[in-house]
Amino acid sequence: MNQLKDRVIVVTGAGRGIGREHALLAAAEDARVVVNDTGAGPDGSGSDPSLARQVADEITAAGGAAVANTADVTTIEGAQSLLDTALGSFGEVHGLVNNAGVLRDRMFVNMSEDEWDDVITGQLRATFAPCRVFGAHWRDRSKAGDDVKASIVNVSSTSGLLGAVGQSNYGAAKAGIASLTVILAQELERYGIRANAITPVARTRMTENVPGIKDMVAKPADPNEFDVYHPGNVSPVVAYLLTEQCPANGSVFYAKGGEIRQFLGWQYGKVLDKGARWTVDELVQEMSGLV
Repeated sequence: MNQLKDRVIVVTGAGRGIGREHALLAAAEDARVVVNDTGAGPDGSGSDPSLARQVADEITAAGGAAVANTADVTTIEGAQSLLDTALGSFGEVHGLVNNAGVLRDRMFVNMSEDEWDDVITGQLRATFAPCRVFGAHWRDRSKAGDDVKASIVNVSSTSGLLGAVGQSNYGAAKAGIASLTVILAQELERYGIRANAITPVARTRMTENVPGIKDMVAKPADPNEFDVYHPGNVSPVVAYLLTEQCPANGSVFYAKGGEIRQFLGWQYGKVLDKGARWTVDELVQEMSGLV
């Protein structure tokens, strides 16, 4: 288990749940790991700096190498602190997993400005800031002549790519993360940086609080039965995307249990082309072929 040997991997939101599993598996695959988490609640409130330290301590107790960081990655300053921790502790960095996020569900017509802004900040901005800081670092290294082989793994959601009632803020942020990932892959590839995303389906603090989901993702009663929704099932996909030789770039993968799917994204469908400007009367007749 050394697929990530000699690589330094940074994981945000790694104090609990899926992020913790990503950090533990990266360490088990011989990576040196930076565990980032503010210890905030699912809605972004509060903080507990001990969570990141606990995961880092767990890794080192098992013989791995890890350090904790509690910076708020929704800001450029916090993202820079995270990069500085990686470089100061290990001298280099090769992978970034943007797992940190918040959730504040509400039906759209009842949603407050704060509920919208907090989730856009806690999801999309928490992905933007680390990507911006780490991306610039790797670009500068590439321009200086270094052979950069870096990987970014972002976290989208089926809520954003397929839709989910009551999660317009979360879905909009997660759809934005998927689009950001595709564009980053196009912009950064020339510098030796790959960007991909996953849409995990697993048991977390967030999914356990969504009405109708808690029972679905519960642990099986039979301890010998495969736990489809265990958060650790997603981590091998993330670790694969972090490996140095992984060819994927600009892809979004669905991961649940032992199931992996490739999202194909928006694409053109049926076409109408008159060769001239349409009238509304004509479209009333012809658009039925598209809708």
